[in-house]
Parts: sequence; C-alpha cells; structure tokens
Amino acid sequence: MTNSADAVLPANGSLTTGWRWAPHWVLAFVALWPAPGYAEGIVVLGALAAIIKLVGSRFRGGAQLLSGPAWALTSVLFFAYWLPELLSSIGSVDAGRALREAAVDLRYLPFLWLVAIAVADDRGRRLTFTGLAVIIGLWTLDALVEVVFDTSPLFRGIDAIKQAISDRPMCDLGQVAHADRLGGVLGPCNLKLGVVLASLSPFALYAAGRRWGTAGWVVAAAAIGVVIVFAGSRASWLTYGLVLLLSGWRLLGWRRLLAVFTAGALVTLAIAITSPEVRTRFERTTLAFQASATGVDAALSGRARIWDAALCMVREHPVNGVGARGFREAFPACDPDPATVAVWGEGPALHAHQIVLEVLSETGVLGLLLWLSGVALAVRAWRYAGNAARERARPAMLALLVTVFPLNTHLAFYSTFWGALTLMLAALYAGSLLARAGQAPTDRAGMPAAQ
Repeated sequence: MTNSADAVLPANGSLTTGWRWAPHWVLAFVALWPAPGYAEGIVVLGALAAIIKLVGSRFRGGAQLLSGPAWALTSVLFFAYWLPELLSSIGSVDAGRALREAAVDLRYLPFLWLVAIAVADDRGRRLTFTGLAVIIGLWTLDALVEVVFDTSPLFRGIDAIKQAISDRPMCDLGQVAHADRLGGVLGPCNLKLGVVLASLSPFALYAAGRRWGTAGWVVAAAAIGVVIVFAGSRASWLTYGLVLLLSGWRLLGWRRLLAVFTAGALVTLAIAITSPEVRTRFERTTLAFQASATGVDAALSGRARIWDAALCMVREHPVNGVGARGFREAFPACDPDPATVAVWGEGPALHAHQIVLEVLSETGVLGLLLWLSGVALAVRAWRYAGNAARERARPAMLALLVTVFPLNTHLAFYSTFWGALTLMLAALYAGSLLARAGQAPTDRAGMPAAQ
C-alpha cells in the first residue's frame, strides 16, 4: 500500500479539508474515560454521526474527508480485529455472548472512520494530537497533586457530580480500601491510569518536544514517569520505558538518553524506598528469582497459571478458540491447579493478560493469522510512506506499537475499554500516515515543527 495520498489533490487543486467537528468527537471520547458509560455513548453517537455524514453526501464526499488508502487501511485494521471475534463464535463455549460481542463491536467501524477523518488534514491532526497531549498533561498534574495530598481534584469533582446525579459515589468503600496504587482521575475503583498514561504518553512527549525542545521533553517525561511509577503496573513501566527509548533517542542521542534512564532508575528507587505500595511491587518481582514455579507465578501475580490455562485452551480449540471473551468460562476446565486458591483470589481468570495468548486462546490460529495480516499491512503502509507522512504519524505509531508490544502483559483487547483504546490508536495511525493534507515541515530533531 503506497502512500499515494501524499501526492493526490482534489480536482480544484486545493488541499483537502476534513470534517471540522471530528477532532472534538475524539477528544470528548478520551476526556470521558473516567466516566465509562458516557465515553461509550460518545462512541455510539460518533458512529451515528459518521454514518449520517456519509449518507448525507451519498458517500461522494468521502474522498474529501479521507484519502482512499486511509479509508482502506482503517477498515482493514478494524476487520483484522473484528473478524476473529466473529469467527470465534462458531463452537464457542458461549456462542450467544460471542455473537453479541461481535454484533455490538460493529459500532467501532464508523467510529474509526471518524477518528481517521479527525487527523486527515493539518488542522484536525494538530487539534487532535495537541488535545490528547493537553488531556494527558492535565491527568498527570492531577495525579501529582494526589501523590502529595492523597486526593485527586479531578476525580473528586467527577465523584461529586456523580453523587449529585445518582446519589451514589463512583467507587464503594470496599474498592477504595483495596486500592493498591494511585488512581488519579480514573479513581481507586478503575486502576488503569498508569497503563493509559504509558500508552498515550507519546502525544504529550512529542508535543512538549515541539514546543519547548529538549528541556520540555525531559520535564514532561519526568512528570509522567513519576505518575506511572506510583499508578502503574509493572507492565506499564515497561511500556513507558519503550516510549522513552523510541522517542528520546532521536531528540537526545544515546548518551543523554542513557543519563535520563539512569536518573529515572534512581528516582524510581527512591520512590520504592518511601512508598510501601511501590516497594511491594518490587518485592513481588524478586520472587521470580526463587527456584520454584510457585515463586515465578507469585512474581507474575498469578499469570503463569493463567498462561498455562491459555495454552490448554489453544490445544483444545486450536482453529478458532474458545470465543471472544469466553476465557473466564473456559478457565475452570483448563486450570492447571484447581485445588489451590489463585494469587488473585477466588473465581476464574477473566482473560489471558497477554496479547498473543489472548488472541490464540479466544480466537485460535485463524484469529492470530488475521491479526498478523493487519500488522503486516500497517507495517507495509509505514514502509512505503514518505518521510513527511511518517513524521506526522509518529506519535500515533509509537502509541500503537507500545500498546500491542507482544513481550509484555496486557489488559483484555476484546474488552470494551482496552479494545476501544487500541482501535482508536489504529485509526489515528492510519488517518495521519495516509492523510491527504499538506506535508508538515520537520525540525532538526526529527519532530514535526510547530505550525
């Protein structure tokens, strides 16, 4: 798939202008993640708006909204995610649920078109990427306030609104009592702030680097890094390390980047000494050095047991898996140690906690091949894109890459929250890489220059 969109202009010779409201839909969707129900409403309304927009123009305005290659790549990436889900319903452990999940997830296709349209021209891309950076910045500052004062102003405000509307808090007392890390704007009952910031941090780091150069990048990296240490799982630490490595070397060079990592390690060690919650995560990691399977499983928070069960599901259902979101139903039959209480407590594991094992166990070899076909087309699009196209898509590319990086543990990609986040990043990547908009000049650090 060549990036012919870089050279193609509309018949009147002017640069294409996208749908001016599309970036606001994307930013509203992300900003409302602390209130999942409302964020899901934005997906549905955005999908309907995109359909109405296209039907109203009888699809003749599609080329004015998004280039042909961008339409194609966005749609292909969606179907690489959705077709395994549909095929997995055949013979699923819960066929009804698998079919319902596949039917409901069709809403993402028009929403992904909307996301791609949002970054299809210079104005929309600048507004969307800068808006994402601002959201990440606000969430980071809010979390730093929580580190110091033990309360998140943003979450406290959201909780007050929730209680005024429904007379119920966002989180019950039991969830608050069991919170073992910083919740930030997402709250103590939705402890995903660390992994969310890690995945979306490229937008904030690239924006800081464009606006304030090396000093801006370092300050932003330090602020986000501190929050991720307090709020994140060890998986999010690895994700953020990849972000720093892949974004920092082009701006700082290897020697200064090594100094950044050294300083980060020292700060993390100091936090571990002063924070019991962070220290517990380090102590749990050291259990992996015990010469026993039990120690490794404890170090991985029970994931070794989960992965054994996932491999059992692959052996039992190799073609199309146990069904998307069918892991919890299939787990008891594949639990390698059913007589022992799991590290996570009572009840089955909910998902495989690893992207390759999740895809294989829930959608089988067919699903993995379809996912790999999507990856291959995304890589091919990058390979044949021009330098300017790569530069304008680099934040989205990096965010998507670290989110699906296979040598890590993950949230469930076929869940509503993490699946929607991943698909959004895929659409941002496709729309910005294959946009028809004019080329953005780049600075000497290799980052798009401010416009």
